[in-house]
Amino acid sequence: MSIRQISVFLENKPGMLNKMTEVLAEHSIDMRALSIAETKDFGIARMIVDDVYAATNVLKEADFVASLTQVLAYQIPDETGGLNKLLQTFTDAKVNIEYMYAFLGAGTAKAYMIFRVADTRAAEAALAAKGLKTLTQEEIAQI
Repeated sequence: MSIRQISVFLENKPGMLNKMTEVLAEHSIDMRALSIAETKDFGIARMIVDDVYAATNVLKEADFVASLTQVLAYQIPDETGGLNKLLQTFTDAKVNIEYMYAFLGAGTAKAYMIFRVADTRAAEAALAAKGLKTLTQEEIAQI
C-alpha cells in the first residue's frame, strides 16, 4: 500500500523553511523524512509525517501551498549493498524511479527508502510479485 507524501512549495528566501517547520512543531507533527529540491525562485519540501491529515491542514491554514503525492516506502537493512539489492528488484520489475530519498530508523539497523514512480499501483504490484512488501502509513508513523 502506498503512503502519502506532503509536498510544500516554498519561496526561496531566508526563513521560509524555518517557518514551515515551526508550524509543524507548534502542532506536534513529527517529520519522519524530509527532502528539499530547489530552483532559483522556489523550493519543494517533500516530507513524510506521522499525521498527514493534521499536517496538511495546519500548513494550509498557515498559507502554505501543500499537496499530497502517493509514494512507495520500503525497509532495507542499513548495511553495505542494502540499497543495491532493493534497486535490483526495481530493475528486475522494470519500475522506473522518478526520485527517491531515505531516512534511518531510530535505534534500529534499518533504513527506509521513499520512492516516487509514475504509476504507483502498477509498481507496487510488480514489486510485490518480486517479494517486496511496501510499508503502510501506520507503519511509517510508528518508526
